[in-house]
Amino acid sequence: MEAWLEQLQQWHWWIGAVVFLILEVTTPAFFFLWLGIAAAMTGMLLLFFPDMGWKSQCMWFSGLALVSIAFWRFFMRRHPTVSELPVLNRRSSQYVGRVVVVSEAIVNGMGKVRVDDSTWKVQGPDCPAGANVRVVAALDAVLQVELVN
Repeated sequence: MEAWLEQLQQWHWWIGAVVFLILEVTTPAFFFLWLGIAAAMTGMLLLFFPDMGWKSQCMWFSGLALVSIAFWRFFMRRHPTVSELPVLNRRSSQYVGRVVVVSEAIVNGMGKVRVDDSTWKVQGPDCPAGANVRVVAALDAVLQVELVN
């Protein structure tokens, strides 16, 4: 196997880049793109340094892959994706601001409310069943409520 590795050329890396890009298109992960870019750049390096050994090529590929992934993560932290529906996949956060009716009395700070077609645990001031409360925050699957007069 080492004899084959010693014959690595730029077109091997470019084929690898194409394979990574096909994987990127066919899988739901957003990861193979950066490996494809690293493979293509390693192939470009071999155009300028054709005597580079296979160990150096693999080191360059690994380094370029890490740099491209780190660059993307840094870029996304600086420029986060803005969504029209920021709470779309955070169901409990969608209820903040709504007034709901207590279904099981809030005792010692814990109780339950019925919101649409589901029952949620709530944390807030003690009050009897049937009282109106406003959802002020959502922590995981527990809604924080306050009493509405």
